[in-house]
Amino acid sequence: MKAVLALATLLVLSYSMQLRGQDNSPTLPKGFVYIQDILPEVAVDLRYCGHHNFMGKPVQGYRAPKAILSKKATQQLLAVEQELNRSDLGLKIFDAYRPQSAVNDFISWAKEAKDQKGKETYYPQVKKANLFREGYIAKRSGHSRGSTVDLTIIHKSSGKELDMGTGFDFLGPQSAHSYLKLTKNQIKNRKLLKHYMEKHGFKAYEKEWWHYTLKNEPFPKTYFNFDVQ
Repeated sequence: MKAVLALATLLVLSYSMQLRGQDNSPTLPKGFVYIQDILPEVAVDLRYCGHHNFMGKPVQGYRAPKAILSKKATQQLLAVEQELNRSDLGLKIFDAYRPQSAVNDFISWAKEAKDQKGKETYYPQVKKANLFREGYIAKRSGHSRGSTVDLTIIHKSSGKELDMGTGFDFLGPQSAHSYLKLTKNQIKNRKLLKHYMEKHGFKAYEKEWWHYTLKNEPFPKTYFNFDVQ
């Protein structure tokens, strides 16, 4: 009898572990992939999953530091990465697919006028109340359509980012492609990123040197809300 009970217990434990394993391996909607499944060596620093962002805390909907994008956009990113690799360069991704719940979290944060802890680093010249009005944050983000990515270029051998003149998510005029009060090297680096991204089917967002959207995105009218996990 004891042997039968022991066997039954083992079967229950095994089944429970299988269920937990299934929970830890979520299925993405059709047409989406984990970027690192296609670009296994790409650098990923998913800022909204941690505290290193303008909110100073993890953003709703980001449950794991995993970059997700439409398969079509990821395949084009692969072409960019492969070209850069020939010059000992590569991509670093700061954000990719963004759930609508995260955008809603941005909206709630923007209403908290007293919360200014990220102002000096991320938006020193812009009033927090004007971030939406001036186009730095959107109430419906192209990221939620699954084919927009925020990224930069790094040296593959060292992992060091190329100098772009500002950091990622610096919300101010200095981040715009038209801003020219930069060093020659900073301008050159921005143009390098833009050249390769546009060459492989992406279009730039004028106000942010790091922000690119696939021109022929597969879900142009759909805003998704599944968690990043």
